[in-house]
Amino acid sequence: MKILLLAGTSEARDLSIALQARGHTVVASLAGATRAPRDLGCKMRIGGFGGEQGFRDWLAANPVDLVIDATHPFATRISERTARVCADEGIQCLQVRREEWSPTIDDKWNFIDEPPEANGVIEAGSRVFLATGRQTLEQFSGLSTCYLICRQIDPPEGPFPFSNGEFLVGRPPFSIEDEVRLFTKLKIDWLVVKNAGGEMSRSKLDAARQLGMRVLMINRKPPPEGAIVTTVQAALDWLDAHY
Repeated sequence: MKILLLAGTSEARDLSIALQARGHTVVASLAGATRAPRDLGCKMRIGGFGGEQGFRDWLAANPVDLVIDATHPFATRISERTARVCADEGIQCLQVRREEWSPTIDDKWNFIDEPPEANGVIEAGSRVFLATGRQTLEQFSGLSTCYLICRQIDPPEGPFPFSNGEFLVGRPPFSIEDEVRLFTKLKIDWLVVKNAGGEMSRSKLDAARQLGMRVLMINRKPPPEGAIVTTVQAALDWLDAHY
């Protein structure tokens, strides 16, 4: 079976290996958000499809039996477009979505739906660690009285967009101990995180709990309607049941 795997997560890497081990032909597509993406061990294409029509044209020129959407849980527009196009074209689509993180009794979490809401929660003068990536950075412009530190994978192509902040370059995974040392060194008051879920990314939350730091968690939007699983094994089980 030929499968288009929309990648960008650790689950996508694991799926690529598992699917090929089962004899499937996999084409992985990465949006190109990072400059040096990790090899997925299969045929890869880098960059967007050129919008919805571009995606339809690609599927027409490269027929597949199944599309697996294993993009980041916050790649909302990609997932919505994928579900819509697959439904129109009669192509089965499976979404792989990690389970969301949930706070323990020892966590100090606040929840918001959109980044600009942070201005109504985080106090003036706070030192804020933005673990949300550069793409949403400008949505935190309301935190003008705070000091912002934004971590990203690639070196920045330009200066920090605000006078009250800086970039920090780092490629995951990070251990809990690494995060504790970093947050302590930077004297962080607030950690801002998207609720992406996953074990690889939760070390920063465990570190925040150890330090008694406050966390501002950005909620996910509901996924498109359709088949959804939460783990790589569940995706493989779904394939066994449907093909």
